[in-house]
This record gives sequence, C-alpha cells and structure tokens, in this order.
Amino acid sequence: MTQKGNELIKTKYEAAVPAYYYKPTHKDCRVLKEQWIRAKYERKEFTEPGLRLPYEDGTKDGMLMKRGRDNGQFLSRRFVLSERDGTLKYFAKIDAKEPKAVIKVDTINATFQPEKTGNANGLQLTFLKDYSTRSIFVYHESSKVIVEWFNSIRAVQLHYLKVAFPGATDAELVPKLTRNFLKEGFMEKTGPKQREGFKKRWFTLDHRRLMYFKDPMDAFAKGEVFLGNRSHGYNVSAGLPPVTHCSSAWQHGITLETPGRSFLFTCEVESDQQEWLQHFNDIMNTEMSPQDYTMEAMFNHRH
Repeated sequence: MTQKGNELIKTKYEAAVPAYYYKPTHKDCRVLKEQWIRAKYERKEFTEPGLRLPYEDGTKDGMLMKRGRDNGQFLSRRFVLSERDGTLKYFAKIDAKEPKAVIKVDTINATFQPEKTGNANGLQLTFLKDYSTRSIFVYHESSKVIVEWFNSIRAVQLHYLKVAFPGATDAELVPKLTRNFLKEGFMEKTGPKQREGFKKRWFTLDHRRLMYFKDPMDAFAKGEVFLGNRSHGYNVSAGLPPVTHCSSAWQHGITLETPGRSFLFTCEVESDQQEWLQHFNDIMNTEMSPQDYTMEAMFNHRH
C-alpha cells in the first residue's frame, strides 16, 4: 500500500464488490469492519468478477443463538433463508417440521447491536408481524458466520427487489436493503390525554417509523408512530404546550404532531433533544415514496 497508494490497491482488492455487500463506515461496529477487512485482504473475495461468494447460494441453513421472547435466554435455533421463497424461517427444534416463524425478506431490517445485546456479534432483526414490528435478537460465536448471514439476507433482498422493480438500478435499490437505525435512546412520554404521568421508554427511529419500548430488548413495541411529510399534517417543535402538566424529571421537551394525535416527549439532556428534533425535521421535510404512502395507510388502518 505504501508503494502503490490506497486508490490503486482498492482497484485490485475491491474490483468486484457485489452491490448488496455492506461496506462499513467508521461509525459501524467492530465485527462489520473486521470482516470487511478479512474478506478483502485475507480471503480476497472481491478481486475478480465471477468468484463464488458464500452470500450468493440462494439458500442458507444453519444454527444461530436466539434470545427467548419471554425469558431472555439465548438458545440455539435453526434458521433457513430462501431466495426462491423470499423468506427467512426459524425453527424451535432442529428436526421440527413446521417453522416457528416465516418472515418475508422485504419486511426485514437487520442491524448489529453489540451494546444492546451485550454480545460483539449481536444482530437485531426487525420485521412486520400482523401490522406490528417484531424484534428478535441473534448471535453466532463466529463473527465470520454472523456477517455472512447479514450479507446473505441483503443478497436475497436485492434479488427480491430486482424482480419487484425490474427497471430500477442497483443504486436505487441498495438503500432499500437493511439499514442502521437513525437514532435510539431513552425519552420520557405521556399518554394520549396528556394528563398521565411521564414514563421512561426506549425509542427507536427506523426511517419513518418511530417505535417505543418498555425495555430496549422487548420483542414488540408498546407503540409506533408514522412520520409523514410536513405538508400532510406532521410537525415537530421544541418544548411542550404551556398547559401541559409536566411530571417528567427531564426538562427538554419535544411536541410531535401527527394527523391523529400529538405526542409529548422529554429528553434528559439538550443535546439529545436537538438530535431527535434534527432527525424528525429531516424526515418530515423529505418527500414520501409510494412505499411510504402504503406504510402510512397501514398505520391508519391499524390505529
């Protein structure tokens, strides 16, 4: 690298990186960065087109440690990813005939969560189940294996999207694959009448979907809020309405307005409040896609 320079080295070792393969940034966790480096320089996976890569088999079948929904224990479970069916299934027992869940790949998001799970290889999978977002947490002892699962899911998703949107380019479709959450953290919120006490909740912002949980590792959110475009009756501002009876110990308020109701949140520190406000404003200032309108209709149907 000293002799030839970074750009020339990249033309060799990144000559054929598949569109679906997640190239980590400095913000990503260690396991993604390490496996990217090993894939490039140790295994030389991307040096020439046409190499058989482990993410492109069309099916993947193996064991992952999965966190139990109720007891919080991690137990070994069989997972099967199928490009042909467009699904990820998991089974309670290795020889079980029927899967415990069948997840459509187009509804999956996958994001590494080492701090939340307490495991360097911890992966959070979220997907839609009966109009609600379900979270499951998995890991594998091998960082190579868990990153293979992650990129295999992305490969199947890209295949699915190419079939669904035959005229679209890779550059248009790749942003629709797995994505990191925009922001997560604790805020306090009050109920719909805004006379209830403020309660501490864990919030996750995933694109236009704001979810809140009693505990960061809960399987289902206690509630979800769709964030649409500002021209459709969505708005956000700093502070709380002057008539609010604020029982929160946290003083940095946020008022979030949707066509259906207003939500009142408080943050512990001002920097958190400003970050949430920035994300909410960015989303509300962005034009909605056809898929966003479908999601909004689904939320309205549910609520």
